[in-house]
Amino acid sequence: MSKQHEADRGSTAPPRPQRSFLDRFFHISERGSTVGTEVRGGLTTFMAMAYIIVLNPVILGGVPDANGDYLSPAQLTTMTALSAGLVTILMGVVGRAPIACAAALGVMAVVAYQAAPAMSWPEAMGLVVWQGVAIVLMVVTGVRTAVMNALPHQLKLAIGVGIGMFVALIGMDNAGFVSAGEGTLLQIGPSAGDGNLVGWPMLVFVVGLVLAGVMLARGVSGAIFYSIVAATVLAVVVHYAAGLGEDAWSGGVPSLPESVIAMPDFGLLFQVDLFGAWSSAGPTTAGVILFTLVLAGFFDAVGTILAIGSKADLTGPEGNMPRTNQILATDGTGAIVGGLTSSSATLVFVESTAGVSEGARSGLASVVTGLLFMAALLFSPVFTMVPAQAASVAMVMVGALMMTQVSQIDWSDPAISVSGFLTITMMPFAFDIASGIGIGIIAYTLLRTAQGRIKDVGWLMWILTLVFLFHFSMHALGL
Repeated sequence: MSKQHEADRGSTAPPRPQRSFLDRFFHISERGSTVGTEVRGGLTTFMAMAYIIVLNPVILGGVPDANGDYLSPAQLTTMTALSAGLVTILMGVVGRAPIACAAALGVMAVVAYQAAPAMSWPEAMGLVVWQGVAIVLMVVTGVRTAVMNALPHQLKLAIGVGIGMFVALIGMDNAGFVSAGEGTLLQIGPSAGDGNLVGWPMLVFVVGLVLAGVMLARGVSGAIFYSIVAATVLAVVVHYAAGLGEDAWSGGVPSLPESVIAMPDFGLLFQVDLFGAWSSAGPTTAGVILFTLVLAGFFDAVGTILAIGSKADLTGPEGNMPRTNQILATDGTGAIVGGLTSSSATLVFVESTAGVSEGARSGLASVVTGLLFMAALLFSPVFTMVPAQAASVAMVMVGALMMTQVSQIDWSDPAISVSGFLTITMMPFAFDIASGIGIGIIAYTLLRTAQGRIKDVGWLMWILTLVFLFHFSMHALGL
Protein backbone atom coordinates (compact mmCIF):
# COMPACT_ATOMS: atom_id res chain seq x y z
CA MET A 1 0.00 0.00 0.00
CA SER A 2 1.42 3.36 -0.99
CA LYS A 3 2.03 6.10 1.51
CA GLN A 4 -0.36 8.32 -0.45
CA HIS A 5 -3.09 5.66 -0.17
CA GLU A 6 -2.48 5.28 3.59
CA ALA A 7 -2.69 9.03 4.02
CA ASP A 8 -5.95 9.10 2.07
CA ARG A 9 -7.41 6.30 4.19
CA GLY A 10 -6.41 7.99 7.43
CA SER A 11 -8.02 11.27 6.44
CA THR A 12 -11.54 10.76 7.74
CA ALA A 13 -12.38 14.35 8.78
CA PRO A 14 -15.36 15.74 6.85
CA PRO A 15 -14.59 18.60 4.46
CA ARG A 16 -15.07 22.08 5.83
CA PRO A 17 -18.27 23.72 4.57
CA GLN A 18 -17.75 26.63 2.21
CA ARG A 19 -18.56 29.97 3.82
CA SER A 20 -20.47 32.48 1.74
CA PHE A 21 -19.09 35.90 0.88
CA LEU A 22 -21.55 37.54 3.29
CA ASP A 23 -20.43 35.23 6.09
CA ARG A 24 -16.74 35.91 5.48
CA PHE A 25 -17.09 39.68 5.00
CA PHE A 26 -19.32 40.32 8.02
CA HIS A 27 -17.87 37.53 10.24
CA ILE A 28 -21.41 36.24 10.80
CA SER A 29 -20.71 32.66 11.87
CA GLU A 30 -17.63 33.77 13.85
CA ARG A 31 -19.95 35.90 15.98
CA GLY A 32 -22.42 33.07 16.49
CA SER A 33 -25.10 34.36 14.15
CA THR A 34 -26.73 33.45 10.83
CA VAL A 35 -27.81 35.40 7.78
CA GLY A 36 -31.46 34.87 8.71
CA THR A 37 -30.87 36.17 12.23
CA GLU A 38 -29.08 39.24 10.89
CA VAL A 39 -31.93 40.01 8.49
CA ARG A 40 -34.49 39.68 11.29
CA GLY A 41 -32.35 41.84 13.56
CA GLY A 42 -32.09 44.51 10.87
CA LEU A 43 -35.85 44.48 10.39
CA THR A 44 -36.43 44.79 14.12
CA THR A 45 -34.04 47.73 14.44
CA PHE A 46 -35.74 49.51 11.55
CA MET A 47 -39.21 49.02 13.00
CA ALA A 48 -38.00 50.27 16.39
CA MET A 49 -36.55 53.48 14.91
CA ALA A 50 -38.80 54.13 11.89
CA TYR A 51 -40.63 56.71 13.99
CA ILE A 52 -37.74 59.09 13.34
CA ILE A 53 -38.98 59.47 9.74
CA VAL A 54 -42.10 61.09 11.21
CA LEU A 55 -40.65 62.70 14.35
CA ASN A 56 -37.70 64.56 12.81
CA PRO A 57 -39.90 66.58 10.36
CA VAL A 58 -42.28 67.39 13.21
CA ILE A 59 -39.49 68.83 15.41
CA LEU A 60 -37.31 70.56 12.80
CA GLY A 61 -40.26 71.56 10.62
CA GLY A 62 -42.14 73.13 13.50
CA VAL A 63 -39.53 75.75 14.47
CA PRO A 64 -38.78 78.96 12.53
CA ASP A 65 -35.23 80.17 12.11
CA ALA A 66 -34.02 83.71 12.87
CA ASN A 67 -35.53 84.87 9.59
CA GLY A 68 -38.91 83.31 10.29
CA ASP A 69 -38.44 80.58 7.68
CA TYR A 70 -39.57 76.97 8.17
CA LEU A 71 -38.15 73.76 6.73
CA SER A 72 -40.56 71.74 4.57
CA PRO A 73 -41.86 68.64 6.43
CA ALA A 74 -42.16 66.72 3.15
CA GLN A 75 -38.56 67.49 2.23
CA LEU A 76 -37.42 66.67 5.77
CA THR A 77 -39.12 63.27 5.54
CA THR A 78 -37.12 62.48 2.41
CA MET A 79 -33.85 63.76 3.84
CA THR A 80 -34.30 61.91 7.15
CA ALA A 81 -34.79 58.58 5.40
CA LEU A 82 -32.00 59.26 2.88
CA SER A 83 -29.33 60.19 5.43
CA ALA A 84 -30.32 57.35 7.77
CA GLY A 85 -30.17 54.85 4.92
CA LEU A 86 -26.81 55.99 3.53
CA VAL A 87 -25.01 56.25 6.87
CA THR A 88 -26.44 53.01 8.27
CA ILE A 89 -25.33 51.08 5.17
CA LEU A 90 -21.91 52.72 5.48
CA MET A 91 -21.78 51.66 9.14
CA GLY A 92 -22.59 48.09 8.18
CA VAL A 93 -19.97 47.89 5.44
CA VAL A 94 -17.18 49.90 7.11
CA GLY A 95 -17.84 49.40 10.83
CA ARG A 96 -19.31 45.90 10.31
CA ALA A 97 -21.29 46.28 13.51
CA PRO A 98 -25.05 45.97 14.17
CA ILE A 99 -25.34 49.72 14.68
CA ALA A 100 -27.91 51.82 12.82
CA CYS A 101 -27.76 55.59 12.43
CA ALA A 102 -30.41 58.29 12.13
CA ALA A 103 -31.09 61.89 13.14
CA ALA A 104 -29.95 62.07 16.77
CA LEU A 105 -32.61 63.38 19.13
CA GLY A 106 -30.16 65.17 21.46
CA VAL A 107 -28.43 67.01 18.62
CA MET A 108 -31.77 67.67 16.92
CA ALA A 109 -32.99 69.54 20.00
CA VAL A 110 -29.86 71.74 20.05
CA VAL A 111 -30.26 72.52 16.34
CA ALA A 112 -33.98 73.32 16.61
CA TYR A 113 -34.12 75.23 19.88
CA GLN A 114 -30.63 76.72 20.25
CA ALA A 115 -29.14 77.15 16.77
CA ALA A 116 -32.13 77.99 14.55
CA PRO A 117 -33.41 80.95 16.63
CA ALA A 118 -29.98 82.61 16.28
CA MET A 119 -29.35 82.05 12.56
CA SER A 120 -30.83 80.73 9.31
CA TRP A 121 -31.48 77.04 8.74
CA PRO A 122 -28.64 76.68 6.18
CA GLU A 123 -26.26 78.28 8.68
CA ALA A 124 -27.45 75.98 11.48
CA MET A 125 -26.87 72.96 9.26
CA GLY A 126 -23.44 74.35 8.45
CA LEU A 127 -22.57 74.05 12.15
CA VAL A 128 -23.79 70.44 12.04
CA VAL A 129 -21.34 69.78 9.20
CA TRP A 130 -18.52 71.32 11.27
CA GLN A 131 -19.60 69.11 14.18
CA GLY A 132 -19.02 66.07 11.96
CA VAL A 133 -15.67 67.40 10.77
CA ALA A 134 -14.57 67.93 14.39
CA ILE A 135 -15.62 64.39 15.34
CA VAL A 136 -13.79 62.86 12.36
CA LEU A 137 -10.65 64.81 13.26
CA MET A 138 -10.91 63.50 16.82
CA VAL A 139 -11.02 59.97 15.41
CA VAL A 140 -8.07 60.54 13.07
CA THR A 141 -5.96 61.99 15.88
CA GLY A 142 -6.93 59.14 18.22
CA VAL A 143 -8.65 61.43 20.74
CA ARG A 144 -12.04 59.71 20.50
CA THR A 145 -10.61 56.21 20.89
CA ALA A 146 -8.46 57.41 23.80
CA VAL A 147 -11.57 58.75 25.54
CA MET A 148 -13.36 55.42 25.15
CA ASN A 149 -10.34 53.57 26.50
CA ALA A 150 -9.96 56.03 29.41
CA LEU A 151 -13.42 55.28 30.78
CA PRO A 152 -13.17 52.68 33.58
CA HIS A 153 -14.74 49.33 32.73
CA GLN A 154 -17.16 49.56 35.65
CA LEU A 155 -18.36 52.95 34.41
CA LYS A 156 -18.83 51.50 30.93
CA LEU A 157 -21.14 48.87 32.44
CA ALA A 158 -23.10 51.59 34.22
CA ILE A 159 -23.41 53.51 30.95
CA GLY A 160 -24.96 50.44 29.32
CA VAL A 161 -27.48 50.02 32.14
CA GLY A 162 -28.31 53.74 32.12
CA ILE A 163 -28.92 53.69 28.38
CA GLY A 164 -31.23 50.72 28.91
CA MET A 165 -33.31 52.75 31.35
CA PHE A 166 -33.19 55.75 29.01
CA VAL A 167 -34.41 53.66 26.07
CA ALA A 168 -37.23 52.17 28.14
CA LEU A 169 -38.34 55.63 29.28
CA ILE A 170 -38.34 56.93 25.69
CA GLY A 171 -40.45 53.94 24.68
CA MET A 172 -42.96 54.45 27.48
CA ASP A 173 -43.13 58.17 26.76
CA ASN A 174 -43.58 57.67 22.99
CA ALA A 175 -46.37 55.19 23.65
CA GLY A 176 -48.06 57.53 26.14
CA PHE A 177 -47.69 54.94 28.90
CA VAL A 178 -46.04 57.56 31.14
CA SER A 179 -46.15 61.34 30.94
CA ALA A 180 -45.40 64.47 32.93
CA GLY A 181 -48.45 65.00 35.12
CA GLU A 182 -49.68 68.05 36.96
CA GLY A 183 -47.59 68.42 40.11
CA THR A 184 -45.65 65.20 39.39
CA LEU A 185 -42.52 64.42 37.44
CA LEU A 186 -44.12 61.37 35.84
CA GLN A 187 -47.40 59.54 36.04
CA ILE A 188 -49.11 56.59 34.39
CA GLY A 189 -51.21 57.58 31.39
CA PRO A 190 -51.71 60.96 29.70
CA SER A 191 -50.61 64.21 31.34
CA ALA A 192 -54.17 65.50 31.47
CA GLY A 193 -55.44 62.28 33.06
CA ASP A 194 -55.76 61.03 36.61
CA GLY A 195 -52.90 58.53 36.55
CA ASN A 196 -54.79 55.75 34.75
CA LEU A 197 -54.30 54.07 31.39
CA VAL A 198 -56.97 55.04 28.88
CA GLY A 199 -57.68 54.60 25.18
CA TRP A 200 -57.46 51.92 22.52
CA PRO A 201 -53.90 52.84 21.48
CA MET A 202 -52.78 52.14 25.04
CA LEU A 203 -54.35 48.68 24.79
CA VAL A 204 -52.24 48.04 21.69
CA PHE A 205 -49.05 48.93 23.59
CA VAL A 206 -49.94 46.82 26.63
CA VAL A 207 -50.92 43.80 24.52
CA GLY A 208 -47.70 44.09 22.52
CA LEU A 209 -45.65 44.40 25.71
CA VAL A 210 -47.29 41.36 27.30
CA LEU A 211 -46.88 39.35 24.10
CA ALA A 212 -43.18 40.25 23.85
CA GLY A 213 -42.61 39.37 27.51
CA VAL A 214 -44.36 36.01 27.20
CA MET A 215 -42.44 35.07 24.04
CA LEU A 216 -39.12 36.10 25.61
CA ALA A 217 -39.94 34.03 28.70
CA ARG A 218 -40.71 31.07 26.45
CA GLY A 219 -37.43 31.52 24.57
CA VAL A 220 -39.08 32.31 21.23
CA SER A 221 -36.52 33.48 18.69
CA GLY A 222 -37.60 36.80 17.19
CA ALA A 223 -39.93 37.63 20.09
CA ILE A 224 -39.48 41.41 19.88
CA PHE A 225 -39.90 41.53 16.10
CA TYR A 226 -43.03 39.39 16.15
CA SER A 227 -44.55 41.46 18.94
CA ILE A 228 -44.11 44.66 16.90
CA VAL A 229 -45.77 43.07 13.88
CA ALA A 230 -48.64 41.69 16.00
CA ALA A 231 -49.14 45.04 17.75
CA THR A 232 -49.20 46.85 14.39
CA VAL A 233 -51.84 44.45 13.01
CA LEU A 234 -53.89 44.94 16.18
CA ALA A 235 -53.51 48.72 15.82
CA VAL A 236 -54.88 48.61 12.26
CA VAL A 237 -57.89 46.55 13.41
CA VAL A 238 -58.54 48.85 16.39
CA HIS A 239 -58.11 52.00 14.30
CA TYR A 240 -60.95 51.05 11.95
CA ALA A 241 -63.15 49.14 14.41
CA ALA A 242 -63.19 51.99 16.94
CA GLY A 243 -63.27 54.74 14.30
CA LEU A 244 -60.21 56.51 15.70
CA GLY A 245 -58.76 59.67 14.21
CA GLU A 246 -55.13 60.29 13.33
CA ASP A 247 -54.57 62.32 16.50
CA ALA A 248 -55.30 59.25 18.64
CA TRP A 249 -51.91 57.76 17.75
CA SER A 250 -48.35 58.95 18.19
CA GLY A 251 -45.74 58.39 15.52
CA GLY A 252 -47.24 56.56 12.55
CA VAL A 253 -50.97 56.15 11.94
CA PRO A 254 -52.11 52.52 11.44
CA SER A 255 -54.44 53.24 8.55
CA LEU A 256 -54.26 51.61 5.13
CA PRO A 257 -52.64 54.15 2.78
CA GLU A 258 -54.32 55.28 -0.43
CA SER A 259 -51.07 54.56 -2.24
CA VAL A 260 -48.08 52.54 -1.14
CA ILE A 261 -45.72 54.84 -3.06
CA ALA A 262 -44.92 58.51 -2.43
CA MET A 263 -42.37 60.35 -4.56
CA PRO A 264 -39.45 61.76 -2.53
CA ASP A 265 -38.62 65.49 -2.50
CA PHE A 266 -34.87 66.20 -2.51
CA GLY A 267 -35.23 69.98 -2.29
CA LEU A 268 -33.17 70.33 0.92
CA LEU A 269 -30.11 68.47 -0.36
CA PHE A 270 -26.92 70.60 -0.04
CA GLN A 271 -28.87 73.63 1.22
CA VAL A 272 -26.13 74.51 3.70
CA ASP A 273 -24.04 77.58 4.56
CA LEU A 274 -20.72 76.58 6.13
CA PHE A 275 -19.53 80.00 7.25
CA GLY A 276 -22.58 82.26 7.67
CA ALA A 277 -23.28 81.38 11.33
CA TRP A 278 -20.04 82.96 12.52
CA SER A 279 -21.07 86.38 11.22
CA SER A 280 -24.87 86.30 11.62
CA ALA A 281 -24.93 84.89 15.17
CA GLY A 282 -21.45 86.03 16.18
CA PRO A 283 -18.34 83.95 16.87
CA THR A 284 -19.14 83.45 20.57
CA THR A 285 -22.70 82.21 20.03
CA ALA A 286 -21.72 80.04 17.07
CA GLY A 287 -18.74 78.64 19.01
CA VAL A 288 -20.83 77.74 22.07
CA ILE A 289 -23.47 76.04 19.89
CA LEU A 290 -20.78 74.10 18.02
CA PHE A 291 -19.18 73.04 21.32
CA THR A 292 -22.58 71.85 22.57
CA LEU A 293 -23.23 69.93 19.33
CA VAL A 294 -19.83 68.20 19.47
CA LEU A 295 -20.17 67.31 23.15
CA ALA A 296 -23.73 66.00 22.81
CA GLY A 297 -22.97 63.99 19.68
CA PHE A 298 -19.63 62.71 20.96
CA PHE A 299 -20.77 61.27 24.28
CA ASP A 300 -24.18 60.11 23.08
CA ALA A 301 -22.35 58.05 20.46
CA VAL A 302 -19.66 56.79 22.86
CA GLY A 303 -22.26 55.60 25.35
CA THR A 304 -24.46 54.01 22.70
CA ILE A 305 -21.57 52.20 21.00
CA LEU A 306 -20.35 50.81 24.31
CA ALA A 307 -23.85 49.66 25.25
CA ILE A 308 -24.49 47.98 21.88
CA GLY A 309 -21.09 46.29 21.89
CA SER A 310 -21.62 44.92 25.38
CA LYS A 311 -25.15 43.74 24.60
CA ALA A 312 -23.93 42.00 21.43
CA ASP A 313 -21.00 40.36 23.28
CA LEU A 314 -18.58 42.02 20.87
CA THR A 315 -16.47 43.76 23.52
CA GLY A 316 -13.17 42.61 24.96
CA PRO A 317 -12.21 42.39 28.66
CA GLU A 318 -11.97 46.19 28.90
CA GLY A 319 -15.27 46.79 27.12
CA ASN A 320 -13.80 47.83 23.74
CA MET A 321 -15.30 46.82 20.38
CA PRO A 322 -13.52 45.56 17.26
CA ARG A 323 -13.14 48.11 14.42
CA THR A 324 -13.77 50.93 16.89
CA ASN A 325 -11.98 53.54 14.73
CA GLN A 326 -14.06 52.65 11.68
CA ILE A 327 -17.27 52.83 13.72
CA LEU A 328 -16.36 56.21 15.20
CA ALA A 329 -15.27 57.60 11.83
CA THR A 330 -18.56 56.52 10.25
CA ASP A 331 -20.45 58.17 13.10
CA GLY A 332 -18.61 61.44 12.45
CA THR A 333 -19.27 61.13 8.72
CA GLY A 334 -22.94 60.73 9.60
CA ALA A 335 -22.97 64.17 11.21
CA ILE A 336 -21.56 65.65 7.99
CA VAL A 337 -24.17 63.82 5.90
CA GLY A 338 -26.93 64.99 8.24
CA GLY A 339 -25.85 68.60 7.85
CA LEU A 340 -25.63 68.36 4.05
CA THR A 341 -29.16 66.92 3.92
CA SER A 342 -30.56 69.39 6.52
CA SER A 343 -31.85 66.45 8.57
CA SER A 344 -29.56 67.17 11.56
CA ALA A 345 -26.62 65.00 12.60
CA THR A 346 -27.11 61.35 11.62
CA LEU A 347 -25.45 59.46 14.49
CA VAL A 348 -25.56 56.00 16.06
CA PHE A 349 -29.05 55.22 17.27
CA VAL A 350 -29.69 53.59 20.61
CA GLU A 351 -32.65 51.68 19.14
CA SER A 352 -30.03 49.45 17.48
CA THR A 353 -30.18 47.48 20.72
CA ALA A 354 -33.58 46.17 19.58
CA GLY A 355 -31.96 44.31 16.69
CA VAL A 356 -29.09 43.14 18.90
CA SER A 357 -31.64 41.68 21.31
CA GLU A 358 -33.02 39.71 18.36
CA GLY A 359 -29.58 38.20 17.75
CA ALA A 360 -27.95 40.68 15.34
CA ARG A 361 -24.17 40.56 15.69
CA SER A 362 -22.74 41.91 12.45
CA GLY A 363 -22.86 44.73 9.95
CA LEU A 364 -25.25 42.79 7.74
CA ALA A 365 -28.08 43.77 10.10
CA SER A 366 -27.15 47.42 9.59
CA VAL A 367 -27.13 47.00 5.82
CA VAL A 368 -30.65 45.53 6.04
CA THR A 369 -31.82 48.45 8.22
CA GLY A 370 -30.20 50.96 5.85
CA LEU A 371 -31.82 49.40 2.79
CA LEU A 372 -35.21 49.62 4.50
CA PHE A 373 -34.63 53.33 5.11
CA MET A 374 -33.77 53.73 1.43
CA ALA A 375 -36.95 51.84 0.52
CA ALA A 376 -38.86 54.23 2.77
CA LEU A 377 -37.97 57.00 0.30
CA LEU A 378 -40.57 55.49 -2.02
CA PHE A 379 -42.71 53.43 0.34
CA SER A 380 -42.98 55.86 3.24
CA PRO A 381 -46.80 55.43 3.45
CA VAL A 382 -46.28 51.75 4.29
CA PHE A 383 -43.51 52.24 6.84
CA THR A 384 -45.30 55.07 8.63
CA MET A 385 -48.20 52.70 9.38
CA VAL A 386 -46.34 51.46 12.46
CA PRO A 387 -47.54 53.58 15.41
CA ALA A 388 -45.30 54.44 18.34
CA GLN A 389 -47.53 52.27 20.53
CA ALA A 390 -46.32 49.22 18.56
CA ALA A 391 -42.68 50.21 17.96
CA SER A 392 -42.15 51.26 21.58
CA VAL A 393 -42.66 47.68 22.74
CA ALA A 394 -39.15 46.92 21.47
CA MET A 395 -37.62 49.81 23.39
CA VAL A 396 -39.12 48.76 26.72
CA MET A 397 -38.06 45.14 26.25
CA VAL A 398 -34.55 46.23 25.28
CA GLY A 399 -34.34 48.31 28.45
CA ALA A 400 -35.27 45.27 30.50
CA LEU A 401 -32.67 43.10 28.77
CA MET A 402 -29.90 45.69 29.18
CA MET A 403 -30.47 45.81 32.94
CA THR A 404 -28.76 42.42 33.25
CA GLN A 405 -25.36 44.16 33.20
CA VAL A 406 -26.09 45.78 36.56
CA SER A 407 -25.03 42.57 38.33
CA GLN A 408 -21.47 42.95 36.99
CA ILE A 409 -20.92 46.33 38.69
CA ASP A 410 -18.86 46.29 41.91
CA TRP A 411 -21.32 47.93 44.28
CA SER A 412 -19.01 47.40 47.27
CA ASP A 413 -16.66 50.16 46.04
CA PRO A 414 -18.12 53.57 46.97
CA ALA A 415 -16.44 55.34 44.06
CA ILE A 416 -17.99 52.84 41.65
CA SER A 417 -21.37 52.58 43.35
CA VAL A 418 -21.98 56.34 43.59
CA SER A 419 -20.66 57.26 40.14
CA GLY A 420 -22.37 54.22 38.62
CA PHE A 421 -25.67 55.06 40.31
CA LEU A 422 -25.52 58.67 39.12
CA THR A 423 -24.64 57.57 35.58
CA ILE A 424 -27.55 55.13 35.47
CA THR A 425 -30.18 57.39 36.98
CA MET A 426 -29.25 60.72 35.41
CA MET A 427 -29.70 59.46 31.85
CA PRO A 428 -33.47 58.94 32.24
CA PHE A 429 -33.88 61.69 34.86
CA ALA A 430 -32.13 64.33 32.72
CA PHE A 431 -33.45 62.69 29.53
CA ASP A 432 -29.95 62.93 28.08
CA ILE A 433 -27.24 60.30 27.64
CA ALA A 434 -24.35 62.80 27.61
CA SER A 435 -25.45 64.38 30.90
CA GLY A 436 -25.50 60.99 32.61
CA ILE A 437 -22.02 60.17 31.35
CA GLY A 438 -20.69 63.60 32.35
CA ILE A 439 -22.06 63.47 35.90
CA GLY A 440 -20.75 59.93 36.30
CA ILE A 441 -17.27 60.97 35.14
CA ILE A 442 -17.17 63.93 37.53
CA ALA A 443 -18.32 61.78 40.46
CA TYR A 444 -15.82 58.98 39.69
CA THR A 445 -12.88 61.40 39.40
CA LEU A 446 -13.67 63.19 42.65
CA LEU A 447 -14.40 60.04 44.67
CA ARG A 448 -11.33 58.16 43.45
CA THR A 449 -9.25 61.21 44.40
CA ALA A 450 -10.93 61.33 47.82
CA GLN A 451 -9.92 57.68 48.31
CA GLY A 452 -6.29 58.64 47.76
CA ARG A 453 -6.19 56.72 44.44
CA ILE A 454 -5.58 59.65 42.11
CA LYS A 455 -3.25 57.53 39.96
CA ASP A 456 -6.20 55.27 39.09
CA VAL A 457 -8.06 58.21 37.55
CA GLY A 458 -5.74 59.09 34.69
CA TRP A 459 -5.02 62.47 33.16
CA LEU A 460 -7.61 62.10 30.41
CA MET A 461 -10.40 61.53 32.96
CA TRP A 462 -9.35 64.79 34.62
CA ILE A 463 -9.62 66.60 31.29
CA LEU A 464 -13.07 65.08 30.70
CA THR A 465 -14.09 66.16 34.20
CA LEU A 466 -13.06 69.75 33.49
CA VAL A 467 -14.81 69.72 30.11
CA PHE A 468 -18.09 68.58 31.67
CA LEU A 469 -17.78 71.02 34.57
CA PHE A 470 -17.44 73.79 31.99
CA HIS A 471 -20.37 72.39 29.99
CA PHE A 472 -22.70 72.26 33.00
CA SER A 473 -21.74 75.79 34.09
CA MET A 474 -21.90 77.52 30.68
CA HIS A 475 -25.27 79.16 31.30
CA ALA A 476 -24.20 80.32 34.76
CA LEU A 477 -21.15 81.90 33.14
CA GLY A 478 -23.41 83.71 30.68
CA LEU A 479 -22.17 81.79 27.64
